[in-house]
Amino acid sequence: MAKARALDKRRKSIRNIRKITRTMELISTAQFKRAMDRASEATAYTRRITALVRNLAQSGLEVSHPLLEGREKTDRAILLVISANRGLCGGYNSGVLRLATAQWARWREEIPQPKLEVSGKRGISAFRFRKIQPDETFTHFEDRPAFEEVSVLANRYLEAYEAGQLDRLDVVYTRFESISRQQAVVETLLPFGDLDSGDETEPVQAGAEIRYDFLPSAESILEEVVPVSFRTKLFKCFLDAAVSEQVARMIAMKAATENADSIVSNLTMAYNRARQGQITGELLEILGGAEALNK
Repeated sequence: MAKARALDKRRKSIRNIRKITRTMELISTAQFKRAMDRASEATAYTRRITALVRNLAQSGLEVSHPLLEGREKTDRAILLVISANRGLCGGYNSGVLRLATAQWARWREEIPQPKLEVSGKRGISAFRFRKIQPDETFTHFEDRPAFEEVSVLANRYLEAYEAGQLDRLDVVYTRFESISRQQAVVETLLPFGDLDSGDETEPVQAGAEIRYDFLPSAESILEEVVPVSFRTKLFKCFLDAAVSEQVARMIAMKAATENADSIVSNLTMAYNRARQGQITGELLEILGGAEALNK
């Protein structure tokens, strides 16, 4: 049986670890609530403006925009991977990276000039461990990404696509659906006409006729709406990733705290048994010594 002192030392160590995991759980819970509020505010706007662009593209009007025009051949493509800067968030990073590495392997065989851009220290280190050097890396997108920071990235993609230097943009991130469901997905953002995010949009119903009155013109409206819709959609990807990361960390730290409680309970029982055995042994030694003196 283990010595009581060793068991007590291990129990104190587990209790200290539990304090850390419990604190991280509380911090993740608070950050999740803030991130969830931001994502909820952006969801309705993103859904409506994306549906508007899709309805305009499908309304039969003689309107066009470079972002809505597909490419006959995909020669240049960018794969953007959104991961976390920190770990201790369960399978959040592994789910994204598993999907990203598979997509990158296919692209290297199918696309002549693919580029890899990674956001998050965990994703950067994971690709470098696999001997894959990303073309661009970003570490400044924390748990509260700013629209201005994402807009800088979005503008670069827009300029490259309109100049013919980019044929396709795919984003690998974790889509937030509910607090109990987050799913790693690959979503095509460019060309914008291929955008399809399931329940994120409101597709035109079969046989429905949508009429719009444009002032001053359809071209001027699209010139403003389509780029804004793309920037908003890319921003929503970063918001979803931030919310999903906090949910994953909150769940992981809660499970770690519960495991620590279970270990401490088991160590306490083992400590009590060891201490009881030690006291019993000491009493037997005292009684044996007293008996020897009486003889």
